[in-house]
Amino acid sequence: MKTTTKAAILMAIAGITCTAESQACTGITLKSQDGATVVSRTIEWGGSDLNSQYVIVPRGYEAQSLTPEGNNGMKFTARWGYAGLAVEQKEFIAEGINEAGLSAGLFYFPNYGEYVPYDPAQKGKSINDLQLASWILGECATVDEVKKAVENVRIIRLDPRASTVHWRFADTTGRQIVLEIIGGKAQFYENKLGVLTNSPGFEWQLTNLNNYVNLFPGSAPAQQLGEIKLNSFGAGSGFLGIPGDITPPSRFVRAAFYQTTAPQQATALETVLQCFQILNNFDIPVGIEFAAGKIPARIPSATQWTSATDIANRAIYFRTMYDSTIRCIDLRNTDFTKVPYSAKPLDTVKQQPVVPVQIPE
Repeated sequence: MKTTTKAAILMAIAGITCTAESQACTGITLKSQDGATVVSRTIEWGGSDLNSQYVIVPRGYEAQSLTPEGNNGMKFTARWGYAGLAVEQKEFIAEGINEAGLSAGLFYFPNYGEYVPYDPAQKGKSINDLQLASWILGECATVDEVKKAVENVRIIRLDPRASTVHWRFADTTGRQIVLEIIGGKAQFYENKLGVLTNSPGFEWQLTNLNNYVNLFPGSAPAQQLGEIKLNSFGAGSGFLGIPGDITPPSRFVRAAFYQTTAPQQATALETVLQCFQILNNFDIPVGIEFAAGKIPARIPSATQWTSATDIANRAIYFRTMYDSTIRCIDLRNTDFTKVPYSAKPLDTVKQQPVVPVQIPE
């Protein structure tokens, strides 16, 4: 890995350190009739362009964790090859999948996580939170291996201004877990629902779903109110009262109900496309996160990219705020013993393509 100075590290972190209002991610999980599991998510950041890249990492690639002091943390070598989507720096994988079929994703978790303090004497076993997904993708094949691996490291952050994060991991069995660092200790939760957003913690989000026990798909039946008969204005009134704001608890509720009421698709590809359709509902316009006149960046959307990972077929799909065309990185035909390390921008042209329609003469 190219040496990174402390100043460069802090600049990178400053680039992705904003108020909590600008941090948002929404994750869902769907399964196809042919047995494929697809984990999908958005990544939102209204404060700046994250300059996202896709990264291809071969087996045997050697890396080292950044620390508050510089490029001097834990060293690690990739046992598995993988592909990931990185934010701000190529080392910071936010979503990815490896050749063994393990998926890893990073979600912002402000104000609720708490890591151990950085201790220079233990830098050799310290890994920063933004590189944890990279290490796990190169090291582990199953969620059980993830749990064991995390026991042996100290997870730190690079800068006290930065938000803490939590993680989602899923493997080929369809099992999914959430990792949160609370009071400096790793807490794992089985995620049978398959939904994840941000703060508060995962268990609280599940409990909060009980506030919406009255919701159901379809339309509410007519009701008699004294002498007056009440009828639905239109379809979908069974979801009347579902929260529509962009806070993490509200997005968690919407994601849970949209996901669980979606009809199951026959194939993995159809399921991938369905994930993108559902997550259309979670795109965040830039203007609603900040007070009038306080928008910090000229970007087309706070939802910078959306991805869907087909675990069974080892493929990660994505689209961006600059190009809504769905693109795919397919790992099945890649020889990770020979492929070189590479990192490329998700978008070389930062403008939505518009294709003219030719009118017949």
